[in-house]
Amino acid sequence: MTRKPELKGRPELRGRAARLAHLLPTGRAQAARTPFVLLVVLLLGGGLIGLLVLNSALSEGAFRLDDLQRETKELTDEEQALQRDIDAYSAPDALQRRARELGMVPGGDPAFLGPDGKVKGVPSAASAARSPLVLVPEALATATAPPPSPESAPRSPHASTPGR
Repeated sequence: MTRKPELKGRPELRGRAARLAHLLPTGRAQAARTPFVLLVVLLLGGGLIGLLVLNSALSEGAFRLDDLQRETKELTDEEQALQRDIDAYSAPDALQRRARELGMVPGGDPAFLGPDGKVKGVPSAASAARSPLVLVPEALATATAPPPSPESAPRSPHASTPGR
């Protein structure tokens, strides 16, 4: 039997191990380590810089979210205050007080027109002498003031004239 000489400190291999051994370099190959080390350092540095940029973007987004939440809270508070004002102005006593300030008086009994054109009901004119059912303290001050007299009120240009 012939034996192959051992290759530089390697034991003799047989079968599959021998075929795989041909794929490995026989000598101690001195691969240049500088490009590999440089590549690893660049990859690590790029990864760290990428993480830093990502972290900064997330922090900026968190600050923006906080600002938007604060602004939303302020706008919600403002909306609620405005809704309270609307509710106060649309309350019946507030509407009545404002109508009195504008010189309005409660209307009389209404009359209705039927589908055939006949008048149903007996209309009555509004009179300033009527007092409202509910008087609030602010309305009491205006209710005691005398109503404007018809003679001193300016005439409307659309008022009916006797000749028409």
